[in-house]
Amino acid sequence: MSIWWSLHLRREAASVPLARRLLIGTMETAGVDPDVSYDLSVALSEACANAVEHGGDPAPGDPAGAYRVTAYLEGETCRIEVADSGPGFPALSGRGTAMLKAAPDHAEHGRGLCLIRELADHVHFVNRPGRGGAVVSFDKVLKWRADAPLVSA
Repeated sequence: MSIWWSLHLRREAASVPLARRLLIGTMETAGVDPDVSYDLSVALSEACANAVEHGGDPAPGDPAGAYRVTAYLEGETCRIEVADSGPGFPALSGRGTAMLKAAPDHAEHGRGLCLIRELADHVHFVNRPGRGGAVVSFDKVLKWRADAPLVSA
């Protein structure tokens, strides 16, 4: 089984639940275990919120700017990518480890990327060369409901 979709979203807070609902609906229809769906939907929400907050200045003529979300359900894995056109991650090392420092207990922000790391099986934080912007990609091995309609026997 293979399903994929891609969204081009405005950098507005209202776009985050839209992407989350589409992902949950896709996984529910495919028969993915609800716990796995929930983990991925929270991780997606964090990545989208990061793109909305830090995604860079909008292009001329585009008052809100935009970011892209792509989800792939391929075989036993779901892979999600969220790409923006912002300044990228500062001081990003080869594997993004510099971005995973825990936020202080009193901080109101700074936990999203760490949460994505906890909820997904593999996570990559990269800066897009040339075009600028950041890409957060993560994947998780899927578990299926017993009555999953789209699982190959």
